[in-house]
Amino acid sequence: AEQLGMPLSNQEYRQFFWSLRSAHRTSTACLLRVLYGCQNPLVHRLDEYENHGLIPDGPVCAELPGTPSFPNFCTFSFYRCTMRRYFIKV
Repeated sequence: AEQLGMPLSNQEYRQFFWSLRSAHRTSTACLLRVLYGCQNPLVHRLDEYENHGLIPDGPVCAELPGTPSFPNFCTFSFYRCTMRRYFIKV
């Protein structure tokens, strides 16, 4: 069952990132995030989709040993883009 604000399941993540698998598409999505921030309508929709329709408020933790929590989902997503670790889940 989908819960608003919860991350996608492993299968849903595979589906979500399938369209971004090519380097061009992934870099374009990250470039939009860097240039326009998380409030860009397309970036905002991607973030909502990734979280079943509701972007989490407040700090988020990642499946990444040794990394502290991120202050918000936008910062977490920006980290994934800059580090090219696209498949890290919240």
